Amino acid sequence: MRKINVAISSLTHAHVRKYYQTLHDNAKLSWVAVSCEDEDIASHFKTLGFDVPVYASTEQMLTEHPEIEGVVVASENNRHLQDMELCCQYKKNMLSMKIPSFDLEEYDRMIRMVKDADVICQVELEMHYNPAARRVMDLVREGAVGDVISFNATNITLSPVWAFPWQGKPEVSYGKKVPLREGDPRFRGGALSDHPHIFDMLRWITGSDFDYVFADVADNLRDIPEEDILYVTGRMKNGCKFLLDPSWSRHEEHLTRPGVGWEVFPKRMEVNYSIVGTEGVIQADCFGPNVYFNGGPNNRYTVQYTYFDEWIGMMDEFYDCIVEHKQPKINLEWHRKTIEAMVRCYDSIASGQPVWIK
Repeated sequence: MRKINVAISSLTHAHVRKYYQTLHDNAKLSWVAVSCEDEDIASHFKTLGFDVPVYASTEQMLTEHPEIEGVVVASENNRHLQDMELCCQYKKNMLSMKIPSFDLEEYDRMIRMVKDADVICQVELEMHYNPAARRVMDLVREGAVGDVISFNATNITLSPVWAFPWQGKPEVSYGKKVPLREGDPRFRGGALSDHPHIFDMLRWITGSDFDYVFADVADNLRDIPEEDILYVTGRMKNGCKFLLDPSWSRHEEHLTRPGVGWEVFPKRMEVNYSIVGTEGVIQADCFGPNVYFNGGPNNRYTVQYTYFDEWIGMMDEFYDCIVEHKQPKINLEWHRKTIEAMVRCYDSIASGQPVWIK
């Protein structure tokens, strides 16, 4: 078994800290470098005990380490294009954080760049490696519930805005400032932009694409410039009806670094499925196995997650794709339809009408 050399471009995305131990422990990977322009974040990373050099820019990192084969693109959403351009220029394979871009023309440019450079680009959607989610997909595909008639899913969490301030800036999280709708002071780029997972899983479980979406927002729980509570309903092209809740509806402490005690409610996130078919029903709590205890910093009833680390499976697939030079199942071209549906949800909020998708 050969190792591949991997690096992280930027350390600013909310999920990036979940990669550290996986890159360090995976025997298939050699973690050779990270880049980070933010001095405070870089300084904190250096205290974590990983013997990995930190560079001030992605280009410097790629220049200093020509042996790099794969790059985890962990920058803010609006930085993904320039990081991908660099990776394509240096012929490096990429694993992009979960929203490559909401600008569909920019997204198409990414697809063309990756093809022209003949590199791998995997999109981070770790729910595919969650044991409960995988079991649900297996049962549906085995015909356990017959034909799927409806799909109801939640992806409700606390908000990462306090620990990762860029997610509270519409021009960074969504890519530009676009008002939610006339007369509403908020902008696109909040909870919806953080929760593509259930949109993606809906497509995989039904084997179909979106026919139309209708979305609406509620008043915010938080004083932030973007939406934090919304619902989405609609229909898939195969007739399956769906109701999705991708909200930041779990309130949180305003900690500068996420950790124990961040939750106000016992669970910081809930991803639940209710799938109705012609022959039965499946219900799943994807983050159900937990340990609860009274913990710091506020002696509150607190959760410790005990589920399988999805990042292990995701990095194993990234490794296989690089070694075998094949595109992953969650590639840019496939994922574009998920992102288009999310953009149409914003369009529906703006118009107050359903939006049909070609």
